[in-house]
Amino acid sequence: MNQRTALLLTFIVLKFLIHYLLIIPGYDLHRDEYLHLDQGKHLAWGFMSVPPVTSWIAWVIRALGNGEWTVRFFPVLFGALTLLVVWKAVERLGGSLFACILAGSCVLFSALLRLNQLFQPNSVDVLCWTTLYFCLISYISTQKRRWLYAFAVAFAVGFLNKYNIAFAVIGLLPAILLTPQRSLLLNKHVGFALLAALLLISPNLVWQYQNNFPVFHHMKLLAETQLVNMNRADFLKEQLLYFMGALFVIVAGLYALLTYRPFAPYRLFFFAIIITLAVFTYLRAKGYYAIGIYPVYIAFGAVYIAAKVNAAWLRAVFVMIPIVLFIPLFNVAFPNKTPEQIIADPEPYRKLGMLRWEDGKDHQLPQDFADMLGWRELAAKVDAAYTSMPDRAVTLVLCDNYGQAGAINYYTKEGVRAVAFNADYLDWFDLTRKYRHLIRVKEWHNSGTELKETGPLFATGFAADSVNNRYSREWGTTVFVFRDARIDINQRIAEEIAEERW
Repeated sequence: MNQRTALLLTFIVLKFLIHYLLIIPGYDLHRDEYLHLDQGKHLAWGFMSVPPVTSWIAWVIRALGNGEWTVRFFPVLFGALTLLVVWKAVERLGGSLFACILAGSCVLFSALLRLNQLFQPNSVDVLCWTTLYFCLISYISTQKRRWLYAFAVAFAVGFLNKYNIAFAVIGLLPAILLTPQRSLLLNKHVGFALLAALLLISPNLVWQYQNNFPVFHHMKLLAETQLVNMNRADFLKEQLLYFMGALFVIVAGLYALLTYRPFAPYRLFFFAIIITLAVFTYLRAKGYYAIGIYPVYIAFGAVYIAAKVNAAWLRAVFVMIPIVLFIPLFNVAFPNKTPEQIIADPEPYRKLGMLRWEDGKDHQLPQDFADMLGWRELAAKVDAAYTSMPDRAVTLVLCDNYGQAGAINYYTKEGVRAVAFNADYLDWFDLTRKYRHLIRVKEWHNSGTELKETGPLFATGFAADSVNNRYSREWGTTVFVFRDARIDINQRIAEEIAEERW
């Protein structure tokens, strides 16, 4: 094993070790993770919320035991693969061992440590953006057509994971037209690669068509409920934080793309980042949508710095900068403090805008942290209500949101299968059973009139319990029990499903 390979493996092992030290006991999985895990039980070519790749990974996780350790392993794996692709990009650009080490440090000690903690499409998204750019770099440097087809595969996998990768192409196309690389568009293999990509993503496009394009409904809801609260200035500010320790390397890379002669064939990447960020800014995108842009620019910057800086002491300083600047991020970006500790010293979080939730208001904990609390408690209380029912087989567990339903399904010890009129759960109701009883899980702000509205439809009804963890976003969520329906529950459910469909 040569020195370069040994160092690469060291970075990858370090990546895995760090991740399993960043979450303290007491935090559960994240709200979104439960939905994605349930998607693994309902494999399809598409879902209302995401394309199918995440469900395929969830299926593998279930096959491996479905434990929290396994759930957290896969995002870290995709983060390690992202680091590997950046390392290979440095080598493709002719970078030295120092350039590889600098790029590895910048990628390792960045916001990717946070992103790669959660089983969401985002980790694969960043990997696919990085691989997409790497394939283009490889084609430009080698002129081997296989890289055009690799580009198509990277795009297709990225598209089947998260539609966000379309913005990478939106940024690249005009950038290519602005540079001499526009000639590559005349290559017939570009057309063949485009057809290959279209063929690979076509099952999802067919699914979208057959289901009345739920992606547009999802985007409309996202724009109305979340993106409307996004501030364009905040988006740009957040871009400086994700790779704070690598900012000087990214800037060096952008400068090199304009002035460094060996990078002249890659000048299109300078225009691509500007165009892509401009589109995201205009659309009021969430800051993390753009994270996939930066890893390849770290590769450009690392190669340039390695070519221009020879002093050993200065090289050592450059490698240490990402590590030193990561320390403040380490203290706030990860669930490695108890809620009590965060509330006692909220200023570091407030200064970084981490206390602002998607509703545009500041709260006592970062939203992601609050979304990792209270789930086991909720599942245990639903289990208790479920075991008290006279006939479980005809008991419906209906929740207000996908986080509740998914968490109950994940942590239940009684085989509960919860559903909701929310996200993909809308398609997962089993109406072949004739339900007589109902366990209703209601968010606290919706629970006040539940007994008054639903109680008359059953012989008996009462509030069984509620989530007591005041730090959880689900604090106050109430578990209601209703027995012996006076109406046809199945008919009522079918009517509400029809109303909720787009």
